[in-house]
Amino acid sequence: MNIFTAGHILPAAFILDLILGDPYFLPHPIRWMGKAITYLEPLFRRFPFRPLMSGALFCLTLIACTWGLTFILTATAKLIHSEFSLWIEILLIYYSLSARSLEKAATDVCSALSQNSLADAKKKVGLIVGRDVENLSAAEITRATVETVAENLVDGVISPLFFAAIGGAPLAMAYKMVNTLDSMIGYKNERYQDFGKVAARIDDIANYIPARISVAIISFGAQILAGKGFLSFKTAVQEGTNHSSPNSGYPEAAFSGALGVKLGGSNQYFGRLVKKPYIGVRFGPANINHIQKACDLMILASLLWASLLWAIITAGSILL
Repeated sequence: MNIFTAGHILPAAFILDLILGDPYFLPHPIRWMGKAITYLEPLFRRFPFRPLMSGALFCLTLIACTWGLTFILTATAKLIHSEFSLWIEILLIYYSLSARSLEKAATDVCSALSQNSLADAKKKVGLIVGRDVENLSAAEITRATVETVAENLVDGVISPLFFAAIGGAPLAMAYKMVNTLDSMIGYKNERYQDFGKVAARIDDIANYIPARISVAIISFGAQILAGKGFLSFKTAVQEGTNHSSPNSGYPEAAFSGALGVKLGGSNQYFGRLVKKPYIGVRFGPANINHIQKACDLMILASLLWASLLWAIITAGSILL
């Protein structure tokens, strides 16, 4: 008798992430993806094409190979035993999630700030944000941390579970390659302006629906935690487009309304000032207490999303 059925895969993977997080001593496919990107980028840059074309071929090759290798792995596991296949699916989808590690990273920043160790706080926030951190004040570090918790709720939970529900572990892993490519080469600087353009666009497309779904999930969580569901939803609808990204503004605006904090604004990237509009202009600045509140909201929203997908899959299996 099977311990798990297909309907248990997503909640089991999510619970595993909450328990284990991302211990560095375990092998991790996402780190392998990063190494593959670093190793293969020079090879694809030597192709006799324009950087835009080489970058597109680079992205499509890595995404397709990730999906293909994961499909072969899960199909082989199914040939061995159906329950073994379910365990492999759970493990791979767990690897695509990062709720616990995101909470830990944000909490580490909070701890450094609470100890008035600005240098340590800069070091820790530099691990989870793309902006330059050398000249950030304590208030700017706090804002950056809240913003990354909001944005990475989509990248680290909403989107992976969304694609896992549609296409199992192969599609979840393919999404993580998309996301990893964007985080490594999707920059608008001299090196990646052309080569990384396709990576950034694919990531935008992949997160388009999940980012908008996140608004309802975050608002529901905000209502449970603080009775601010309507304000969270209203802020997301009115100010979700106040961002250079077509997607990141929506979860950030939902968090802004839920927490009552002003987010966004200008930041330095690779020594260049990038001006961005503010989100939640009528609210006050974030303080250290908002980091923990953001983490609480992120974990609850993740739980709500995993539960909703489990309910949909279970209901579908009953009806079919």
